[in-house]
Amino acid sequence: MTAIGNHVAKDSAASPPNPARIGRSRHRRFRIDRLLPQLVVAPTFSISLFFVYGYILWSAYFSFSASRMMPNYTFVGLDNYIRLWSTPRWHVAVENIAIFGPLFILLSTAIGLLLAILLDQRIRIEGVLRTIYLYPMAISFIVTGTAWKWILDPGLGIPKLMHDLGWTGFTFDWIVRPDMAIYCLVIAAVWQASGFVMATFLAALRGVSDEIINAARLDGASLPTIYFKIIIPIVRPAFITVIVLLTHLAIKSFDLVIALTNGGPGYSTELPSTFMYSSTFSRNQIGVGAASAMMMLATVAAIMVPYLYSELRGDKRDG
Repeated sequence: MTAIGNHVAKDSAASPPNPARIGRSRHRRFRIDRLLPQLVVAPTFSISLFFVYGYILWSAYFSFSASRMMPNYTFVGLDNYIRLWSTPRWHVAVENIAIFGPLFILLSTAIGLLLAILLDQRIRIEGVLRTIYLYPMAISFIVTGTAWKWILDPGLGIPKLMHDLGWTGFTFDWIVRPDMAIYCLVIAAVWQASGFVMATFLAALRGVSDEIINAARLDGASLPTIYFKIIIPIVRPAFITVIVLLTHLAIKSFDLVIALTNGGPGYSTELPSTFMYSSTFSRNQIGVGAASAMMMLATVAAIMVPYLYSELRGDKRDG
């Protein structure tokens, strides 16, 4: 019996492993490893799909419906869009975003880039300055708008300060002038966004190889030449990212306007976002408000889609 048992054990030890069983086990582990991340993000993705894109589709249908104070699902075609573009207040909002958007993007980008170049010199108080510049981005637009409303108020802020200091001829009343109030929004928005732009550019500048900079210095290039002809072209993707994000912020600006000017004087600082809110919730024009929201969405899509296409195309080319 012992001899027979030893013979069986020897045959079992000598028998090779089953390749089919090993292959099935590896395939099972591979499927689990591949499906596990998808299962983890599936609930969040499903919620986002419903509450973001579902409501976008719902708003799109409202823009073609007869909804007024209450939802009305009667299809009326392009009537709401015709009414929207026949409203003078909407034209003021479009004109204002055409002024506010480019100024906000250009000034924030320029100031943020200059601050990033300054901090890239690795000065001693870099940490303190970076904190100071980034601090405005840590507060909400409501706080920013309220603070700048006090600062620009002719009876409380900068004008009163100058008068108390003896400069009685100083005037700065943009916030109460219908033709200049939109520039007060630009000032407050640039103050808040420049720190974020600085951080983005600083991260990109710190990613440039020192060998390129040292080689340019050996060739006799000055510091401005190194930055504007060598480094800045290298960090071009950071420019694209900044412009896309700032454009998105400009189009959906709402709380800053409400806190700083509340759309006034009159409706001289109306933006598409405030027009959409007032049409939907104050003037009981849900259909027109939804149409204005779709126009804002189309503007954002016109910017984001080419950006995403270029990014995906770049990833595919790199791959």
